Amino acid sequence: MTSLQDLDYPQQLLEYKDGFLVSKTMFTACELGIFDLLHKSDEALSALTISSHLGTSADGTDRLLSACVGLKLLKVEMKNNEAFFSNTDVSDVYLVQLSPRSLYHMMMYYSQTLYKCWHFLPDAIREGKSQYERAFGVSSGDIFKALYRSEEEMVTFMHHMDSVWNICGKDIIAAFDLSSFNEVCDLGGCSGGLAKQLLSIYPSSSVTILDLPEVVQTAKKHFITDADCNIAFLQGNFFNDPIPEADLYIMARIIHDWTQEKCLQLLNKIYKSCRPGGGVLLVEVLLNEDRSGPLTSQLYSLNMLVQTEGRERSPCEYTKLLAHSGFRDIQVKATGKIYDAILGRK
Repeated sequence: MTSLQDLDYPQQLLEYKDGFLVSKTMFTACELGIFDLLHKSDEALSALTISSHLGTSADGTDRLLSACVGLKLLKVEMKNNEAFFSNTDVSDVYLVQLSPRSLYHMMMYYSQTLYKCWHFLPDAIREGKSQYERAFGVSSGDIFKALYRSEEEMVTFMHHMDSVWNICGKDIIAAFDLSSFNEVCDLGGCSGGLAKQLLSIYPSSSVTILDLPEVVQTAKKHFITDADCNIAFLQGNFFNDPIPEADLYIMARIIHDWTQEKCLQLLNKIYKSCRPGGGVLLVEVLLNEDRSGPLTSQLYSLNMLVQTEGRERSPCEYTKLLAHSGFRDIQVKATGKIYDAILGRK
């Protein structure tokens, strides 16, 4: 029940309205290189020194730094009535571009792509379709033209797709015992981020990543090293081209892109290629069965409307999709992180 205090002063609503101010402040600090500069410095820096290094206005920089302190992204100490700034531990680990666990590229993707798309959320709700055409001048069928407008943007997007596996990839792979699956096919596996997590736990397995030609070429150029000898790439479109035989198929953040009909088309195709005793591992955010949450999943489902022709689903909905495609012994495991796992067997 709503309290009288909530009606007198709607704190929750006031915090919600400032949500995009918070995120854009963080995105801007990342884009300008504030966290990178402070990481390289041996000491806390003043706003004037930071603005001089970055070529930004002194006043604007000071205000941005102060807001980042309020967000607990920066620390501040006063010396002779002047403020000196340094990174928090969280910013050092996750917002510095070259950190092994960096989420920098995720922030850039949200800032430069999602932020623009969500401007058209009212249109997406009215029309029930993707807003890429309004945001970027391309239809939802040409979504990759929007994501990959240049090699630099392609690399940024692929880093973004990879970065989340740094914080929850091992939880996904550890959700089930996958030791019986020696040959794995990762459909839409991008640059191999989740494949590397799998091989770190099951080093005797091998992974073939099936993805679009431009993705494969960029992955080989920017993401794969000689140490990744158990990862192979296959260029193709998993709807139109043959899917190789395998013991296990991984589809991480794939099913949520598509309509029910296309999901069944793809899963039926995978079932036919899957070896007896094999399986399919879906990696997705999950909605509660009663649609009460989680809020992150609900927001992601809105995002799929704005960007694609898909949606987020509940465990029951994913179970039905797999069962209709012939898979059995379907299990759902919550990881406690953003993404959960669903395993079906043939």
